[in-house]
Amino acid sequence: MTDCPPRLRGDLSKWLQEINTGVYVGNVNSRVRDAIWNRVCENLKTGRATMVFSTNNEQKMDFRVHNTLWTPVDFEGIQLIRRPLPNSAETEAPLKPGFSKAAKRQMGERRKQAAAKAGNTFVVMDLETTGLHPASDTILELGAILVENDHPAATFSRLIKADAAIPRHISDLTGIDRSLMEQEGLPLPTALAEFLEFIGSRPLVGYNISFDMSFLQAACRGCSIQPPTNRCIDLLTLARRKIFGISDYKLATLAAHFSISMPSHRALSDCQTLLQLYEKLNEKQAAPG
Repeated sequence: MTDCPPRLRGDLSKWLQEINTGVYVGNVNSRVRDAIWNRVCENLKTGRATMVFSTNNEQKMDFRVHNTLWTPVDFEGIQLIRRPLPNSAETEAPLKPGFSKAAKRQMGERRKQAAAKAGNTFVVMDLETTGLHPASDTILELGAILVENDHPAATFSRLIKADAAIPRHISDLTGIDRSLMEQEGLPLPTALAEFLEFIGSRPLVGYNISFDMSFLQAACRGCSIQPPTNRCIDLLTLARRKIFGISDYKLATLAAHFSISMPSHRALSDCQTLLQLYEKLNEKQAAPG
């Protein structure tokens, strides 16, 4: 972990031993581990964090990352870390000596236009789940909005006919109950296949998107479906880089900060909130440094 605030270091020290600067080790159960990770994500605003822990899979371990461009990916059941490649030589290579100032300006404008063109097609996604643990909880609903040329082009919403019990607080929060699932729900493999077809290879935008991707990858593995490896854009990370002076970075707090309404806690309506948040964050100037 880097740039760990003192308050967070104190919390970590209650459960883990710091063996080097920013390096914590310990033996805790999964509930404590998840609580620690949530604490890290809520309080680590500028630093980066990686958690590695043992689990009952082929590799006997799993990992989570926060505030980093390196993202976990699933490769045929094996968890790997994808390191983003540098931008293409066309966009990153320094201009060769001999170009006039006007030529440099024109080339710079073309690069900006190319980058904007590449970045205006994406999918905003959100999941509703029975809990916080991909290994033991399940997906209840998949929602997504396809954005093309900076405008919503299509929407996706599927309820899952899950066998797992729906906790009362989840049902109260989302309005999803057993009756609704039986009436409108699809089998998980069918819903996943339709969702993956909808998103294609487009970049995915979400809030704390590593949470959604962990559930999506676990569900795909359980259904013998190749998990997605799309590039992900995390609004939580983006907000921490651009927004200052707010009490926390919860989705409700960010929505209130930008006067964005949150009508209901369903996957598609949350996607509409996330799209508005993404647009607002893109209007903000990048944070210094």
